Amino acid sequence: MGRKPQQETADSAGTFAGETARLARAFTRRTLLGNGAALAAGGIGMALAPMLIRPASAKGETVNVLTWTGYVPARFAKTFKKKTGITANITTVGSNEEMLTQVTATHGRAWDVISPSAHRKSQWLALNMTQAWDMKKIPNLANVQPAFLKISESWSWNKGQHHLPHIWGTEGIAWRTDRFMGVYGNLSLADLWLPEMKGLIQGRAHSLMSGIGRMLAEQGKLPPLQDAYKDEGTMRSIWGDILKFAIAHKPWLRALWHDHESQKTNFTRNGVVIGQTWDGPAIELAKAGQPIAYMAPKEGAFAWMDGLSLTAAAKNVDAAHAFVDALYTARAGAQMSNASGYNSVVQGVEGLLTKKARQAFQDAYPGDALEKLWWWPDEPVWFAGLRNAYRDRYLAAK
Repeated sequence: MGRKPQQETADSAGTFAGETARLARAFTRRTLLGNGAALAAGGIGMALAPMLIRPASAKGETVNVLTWTGYVPARFAKTFKKKTGITANITTVGSNEEMLTQVTATHGRAWDVISPSAHRKSQWLALNMTQAWDMKKIPNLANVQPAFLKISESWSWNKGQHHLPHIWGTEGIAWRTDRFMGVYGNLSLADLWLPEMKGLIQGRAHSLMSGIGRMLAEQGKLPPLQDAYKDEGTMRSIWGDILKFAIAHKPWLRALWHDHESQKTNFTRNGVVIGQTWDGPAIELAKAGQPIAYMAPKEGAFAWMDGLSLTAAAKNVDAAHAFVDALYTARAGAQMSNASGYNSVVQGVEGLLTKKARQAFQDAYPGDALEKLWWWPDEPVWFAGLRNAYRDRYLAAK
């Protein structure tokens, strides 16, 4: 309240997309597996604002954390309290929109640490609800892969860095192995729209539409999806065609997902055969023995990196720094990766991964899949609102 928005940097979408694309080319299989930054394991969209969540109260020193499902295992929180005496109150959300809603509803006062995706920088910059980290209080940051540190550096303003890397993952194709067979190099975003998949697919509305845009661009029917982030006119032109395809193929949709758990439920209970999903939920199912597989499509999987930010109104600043520092160990990274199916940014994790986790990573990203990751570009504030308008038109279509 009363704060002036931060000044946006010029052409942030293009800069972020170009930088992450360059860094992606540096993520070789040897880097990710050998050094351990990677892991192994690996409804309807949120059109309405979710109910406000408040962190649990606790006596003594605490840190209130708003993060994604699976990112902070209960085992880690228990060990952290034993070693430091600090109670970590963990609350989870299923989308960036939900995180934005929770933080803005309390003007940041309810949370100390939040976990925004790196490509949402412009939105958080405009809100001015984060503060810079004191890097001297996070010595374990030295354990993080340099390429991921570079991505978070784009969140630097007011003489400080407002974002640190934590988890990375992808959105690709998951399917029931008893109903479909995917082979790397042939598996495509277009497989969702095969005639035989009518009424059997799942996806998150806005990213499913983004997948349509990339598919049509690959087919030469649209400009590259990255162009939609340049200005409103270009965005409307591209997304207008995406919307037409999406509405025409709405009968293919069996279920929409909005968070980690709904992706799993759609496969196990709701009759979904194939979908555009995150890596984590599908890999969790596969490791549990379910007939589910996950793989990057030939066009390249969507890629994202979620981080750690300190709210401007944080009440437990020292505890927040201690909490974040504790996350940057190989053991903590492996705990998360083995349990969730997402990928740690910490070096040295690979040696602590389970056999299932290592195999899951290799199955998800065979061949040149890591070189072809498609990093979500930074979303200008105008883009997010307009994108959501197209999403809502799709959801409302009969």
